[in-house]
Amino acid sequence: MKKERTNGLSCERARAFPIEKALEKLGLFPTKSNEKEAWFLSPFRPETQASFKVSKKLNRWYDHGAGIGGNVIDLICLITKWSIKEVLQFLNTDQISFSFQQPQISNVKKDAMIEIVQSKEIQHFALKEYVKSRGISIETAKKLCREVHYGLKGKIYFAIGLKNDSGGWELRNKYYKNSSSPKDSTHIKNGNPKLVVTEGMFDFLSLMEINPELNFEHDFLILNSAAFLKKAMRLLEKYDAVELHFDHDATGRKMTEKLMGHSKKCIDKSKLYGGFKDMNEKIMAEVKNDVAKGRQDVFL
Repeated sequence: MKKERTNGLSCERARAFPIEKALEKLGLFPTKSNEKEAWFLSPFRPETQASFKVSKKLNRWYDHGAGIGGNVIDLICLITKWSIKEVLQFLNTDQISFSFQQPQISNVKKDAMIEIVQSKEIQHFALKEYVKSRGISIETAKKLCREVHYGLKGKIYFAIGLKNDSGGWELRNKYYKNSSSPKDSTHIKNGNPKLVVTEGMFDFLSLMEINPELNFEHDFLILNSAAFLKKAMRLLEKYDAVELHFDHDATGRKMTEKLMGHSKKCIDKSKLYGGFKDMNEKIMAEVKNDVAKGRQDVFL
């Protein structure tokens, strides 16, 4: 009796799936590559020099830092924590319809080239890892941002997206920072008498990460660009107090000075992340220290 044919992928066939292609489907790309091998930053732990090797000839991987290796099924199971069945389903969809890594483009008007394809709840592994690497929990990011797929020069890419007041999107991923038209700031109205003003998306997410209850007492204005400072000035009169969380750089200091000179309601809160460029840089440093401390505790 012949076995019933299925459209699924067997484990035997799945092991032949190119590891480099599987990693690309997860949004992970090599730091260097040749005909024989490709080197990646380890997907299991933070590092600055690639120690994760993929043999293209053998289609096997080995993480020199962790001392482990295997086939493509082992790898995807370890990275995603999926079951073998889920990994087989993932590998069976072998067309890469979108990419995490967007090429650098110069001397063009980037806004005009971007077409939003869809937005949905943040689901992709690569985006979850990116958010985590910025010290933000996926729960916080999901409340405020979306997974946005967008077209650019005939290809589809994806990123974390924050919608602005005019319907455009601020787009961020590990490799690229961009925005779609129309460009605008993002005003989040919770009906509160206090306003928090930040420069960008991750400044805002960082504040929400350290104090999830902040939205019960404050409205928020994410400028998304220093060009919208005048818009911020017009909004100040509606609030009893305005907290400024700008970067510790020339642009941030200039905006702080302008807004504080414009209204006595403004309070400079940048001391909260003294010694760092912004709140997100501080959070990332704290996460890195916690990871390092955890590693030390293992050997105590």
